[in-house]
Amino acid sequence: MRGRFITFEGGEGTGKSTHAALLASRIKAFGISTLLTREPGGSPGAEVMRYVLLSGAVRPLGPNAEAVVFAAARDDHLTTLIRPSLEQGKWVICDRFADSTRVYQGVAGKVDPMAIRAMERIIVGDTKPDLTFILDVPAKEGMKRAAARRGKDGADRFEAEALAFHEKLRDGFLTLAANEPGRCVLIDATLPKEEVSEQIWRVVSKRLDPATAPIAFEDVAS
Repeated sequence: MRGRFITFEGGEGTGKSTHAALLASRIKAFGISTLLTREPGGSPGAEVMRYVLLSGAVRPLGPNAEAVVFAAARDDHLTTLIRPSLEQGKWVICDRFADSTRVYQGVAGKVDPMAIRAMERIIVGDTKPDLTFILDVPAKEGMKRAAARRGKDGADRFEAEALAFHEKLRDGFLTLAANEPGRCVLIDATLPKEEVSEQIWRVVSKRLDPATAPIAFEDVAS
């Protein structure tokens, strides 16, 4: 039986990585083999492309080129890690997925939506998330959180963008949540971490019921 596929989306500093890890831990407590991964990256080839993308090396080539490199990274991630894990019955929890391309390159970068959808059809195909959490905080607050998280390290390619860019991202994710309520759940991530985590768990418990899921015994390193 195919495993479940859950993704976390949102702008910078919304807590996606934190809550993806917390959810993975709770699912594992049921004895369900769980893969925690991320995009861009996750698989060895995609991690190389992650470095290239977040370093800003592709930025001079424009949003269209960035969208293509993200798609290439996603193809490797899906082929080598996500699909095999799902086929083995594992639950896959991914920090960002195709929705980020829709919003970052599509909405904020103004890449033709038809091009975005075409790449998604080719690369993602039927491997779509069963459930997507969109974590929301005001753009300015998210940027402050991101700065605090990285400390003395420099901002990456997207964190370094101006506030107006991050406000476009927020609007894009809010629109996505409104347009796809069957898959996407909007979460107010300004609430305390424990409360956000409980809201996420209640949704997962209601919609996917991990207590009744078949157990997959072989783990994939995450």
